[in-house]
Amino acid sequence: MAGKVKAIVTTGYGTNCEREMAHACVVAGADQVDIVHLSDILDGSVSITDYHFLNLPGGFLDGDNMGAAQAGAHRLRHARIAGTSQRLMDQVLQFVDQGGLILGVCNGFQLMVKTGLLPGLDRDYESRVVSLTYNDSGRFEDRWVTCRANSSSPCIFTRGIDTIELPIRHGEGKFIGMDQDIIQKIEDQGLITLQYTDADTGKPAMAYPANPNGSELAIAGICDPTGRLMGLMPHPEAYHHFTNHPQWTRKSFPGEEGAGIAMFRNAVDYIRENVL
Repeated sequence: MAGKVKAIVTTGYGTNCEREMAHACVVAGADQVDIVHLSDILDGSVSITDYHFLNLPGGFLDGDNMGAAQAGAHRLRHARIAGTSQRLMDQVLQFVDQGGLILGVCNGFQLMVKTGLLPGLDRDYESRVVSLTYNDSGRFEDRWVTCRANSSSPCIFTRGIDTIELPIRHGEGKFIGMDQDIIQKIEDQGLITLQYTDADTGKPAMAYPANPNGSELAIAGICDPTGRLMGLMPHPEAYHHFTNHPQWTRKSFPGEEGAGIAMFRNAVDYIRENVL
């Protein structure tokens, strides 16, 4: 494994963005990128701990029954690796302990908050203290948004990013805390990584449609205190080429690469510099 950045992208049970996410990892320079069905992890054929970068893609995990990614969260917490007493969650926690990076996008973000992987306050990755619930609009939102990155955040994925335009497509993306103290801790510790932003003023947006779901503090993404685990509702993997942008024929772009690749390249570069 030494010398090669290895990324794993999970699939199965309703995810549908795994190919985009894998492609983003390839473009970002990962040496090995494997799309792996969750059943192959559960039967012991593949171990997450053999990789450096775990990608949890978007989609409709388990049909979003019981709420977005709720059934998936129960699987992560309780399903055991075949022939062992190890939970799937135990393998993920081992991956985190060995310095791995996790990126959860949309449904993947929902999975991370509902298992407790995020925000990971006090290194507690199993207590659920925040959630993502139904959009204030009461409908599925499919649009592009402007987000501003938090330069004071420890997040590895958003390093060097100021403002970024990305697509969102979700029905349950409103970020909420179990109580106001939790939201305050997330803010105070710099764990807000991205906020929906008013494109004209550059300030955090609470009004629709700049804030497409009504998230508290305009939160579009958060990380854990290490900065190695991040979840966000916008889809960086869906902006891997400038022609993905809805105004690609009317705007000028600095190159062919889409802005979303920066998050994946930050991950790959971090692994090369700090893990290998």
